[in-house]
Amino acid sequence: MPDRPRVLFVCVHNAGRSQMAAGFLTALSGGAVDVRSAGSMPAEQVNPVAVAAMAEVGVDIAAEQPKVLTAEAVQASDVVVTMGCGDACPFYPGKRYEDWVLDDPAGQGIEAVRPIRDEIRARVVALLDELGVPVAEA
Repeated sequence: MPDRPRVLFVCVHNAGRSQMAAGFLTALSGGAVDVRSAGSMPAEQVNPVAVAAMAEVGVDIAAEQPKVLTAEAVQASDVVVTMGCGDACPFYPGKRYEDWVLDDPAGQGIEAVRPIRDEIRARVVALLDELGVPVAEA
C-alpha cells in the first residue's frame, strides 16, 4: 500500500454523487488520502445544485470537471466506490470495491440534494475510519 490510500469514486456522469464524495474525502482527510473521481459517461459540467449543496457545508467543488473513467484509474486505486454505474465499472481482482446506493441528485432541487450530501458525508467519515485516517474537520 502506498503512503496514502488511493480512493476512486465512480458514478455515471461524474457530476453529482462522486464529485460530492471526492470533495468530502479531500476535505475531511486533510490530504491524507489520494482522491479521484470519474464517470462512465461524464457530463459536460458538475451539477450546479451539488456545487451549491457542498458550498453550504464549506466544501468548494466549483472548479471540478467531470472526468472519464479509465481502467488505469481503477488499477491505480486501493478502494473503488461505485454509485449506480452498474456494469460500466471495470472490475479488477484484488481491489476493494464498495457500492454506495444513493439517490441521483441530477434534476433535483437543493432540498432533495441536501440529504444525499449528508448521507455521502456520513459514508465518507465511515470510510476514513475503515482506512485508519483521522477525520480533519472541514
